[in-house]
Amino acid sequence: MAKEGAQRAEETEQMIDKEGGREAAEGGAGGSLRAGDAKEMRAVVLSAFGGLNKLRVSKKAMPEPQEGELKIRVKACGLNFIDLMVRQGNIDNPPKTPLVPGFECSGIVEALGDSVKGFEIGDRVMAFVNYNAWAEVVCTPVEFVYKIPDDMNFSEAAAFPMNFVTAYMMLFEVANLREGMSVLVHSAGGGVGQAVAQLCSTIPNVTVFGTASSFKHEAIKNSVTHLFDRNADYVQEVKRISADGVDIVLDCLCGENTGKGLSLLKPLGTYILYGSSNMVTGETKSFFSFAKSWWQVEKVNPIKLYEENKVIAGFSLLNLLFKQNRGGLIKSVMDKLLNLYNSKKIKPVVDSLWALEEVKEAMQRIHDRGNIGKLILDVEKAPTPLMANDSTETSEAGEEEEDHEGDNENKERMPFIQ
Repeated sequence: MAKEGAQRAEETEQMIDKEGGREAAEGGAGGSLRAGDAKEMRAVVLSAFGGLNKLRVSKKAMPEPQEGELKIRVKACGLNFIDLMVRQGNIDNPPKTPLVPGFECSGIVEALGDSVKGFEIGDRVMAFVNYNAWAEVVCTPVEFVYKIPDDMNFSEAAAFPMNFVTAYMMLFEVANLREGMSVLVHSAGGGVGQAVAQLCSTIPNVTVFGTASSFKHEAIKNSVTHLFDRNADYVQEVKRISADGVDIVLDCLCGENTGKGLSLLKPLGTYILYGSSNMVTGETKSFFSFAKSWWQVEKVNPIKLYEENKVIAGFSLLNLLFKQNRGGLIKSVMDKLLNLYNSKKIKPVVDSLWALEEVKEAMQRIHDRGNIGKLILDVEKAPTPLMANDSTETSEAGEEEEDHEGDNENKERMPFIQ
């Protein structure tokens, strides 16, 4: 462990020296640029809300840290389902375009803003970013930045924050998971689903029911107690095994699954909605899909909740971080999660690595619900030539998405890109 840490420290110093030497060579003495020049970086830019043709890799001015911020040379970025909802404009109060998507990344501290303490240039870190993560350089407040353990690589670090903090807070902060309880999690093969399964395994005698497309079952069958096809009647399957239902339901689908989840709750059980992926059925935002999903949501009667002793809750990590100022709470959760990682009780699952120029193909994979674990944009990865042609600055090509993951059971999965 100590040897690996020393090797990583040496590699970090070499990378910082290399970047500094490159800037000095380009800008003259002291690395300063000629008058009229500006430091630029590559970034994935969303030109307008809509389909995959709205994404491209462009040059942008490199940000500099403000007071209380860190400047990070990005090595890897996490790609989440919320990112494709942002692309479609399928969120409340979307920001103005053009914008750089992405909410989490990992990399190396390159500069410190005023009043920043606890970090040094060269530190390996992972961070939450309020957009702008899919770029070669980001700046973000120090409260959203965490040091990476010595034996965690950059891809794993980019796969860690969103998935594991979301899973931990739903299980332990909202639902109060304890020994002997039972959990139903949808999309068990995804990043959050796998994080939920791993965290449940840290508590004795927790039963995990999971739903996923049948082609994922072989790969994830050992991570949950009972696994069901997402298109099957999972309500009856769960009740066949546990007549009283379950203690916790984690729902990222919404629509008709809301009523099903509430029906499965035991007395004092907790249903948590943390996503609405059923509203995404095509490449662009669909009012029909939104209306259908909303119509299928069972109307919640507070009196019925009171009579049945059930709890219904919602969870949004991004709102908690960037709108409700709970960075301190998230920091305490990250400390607990990193202790679990260092104890080898949890480990992020990386599905595949993609170059920035392959962002359309990576996002398509999420649309198709083909991933097991987290998709990562590797900033230093060279793109596959055929893929890169569709993601250049002048590209206007688009792709069609499949409707549901269940429709892809007979499709050959795209190969892992390592």
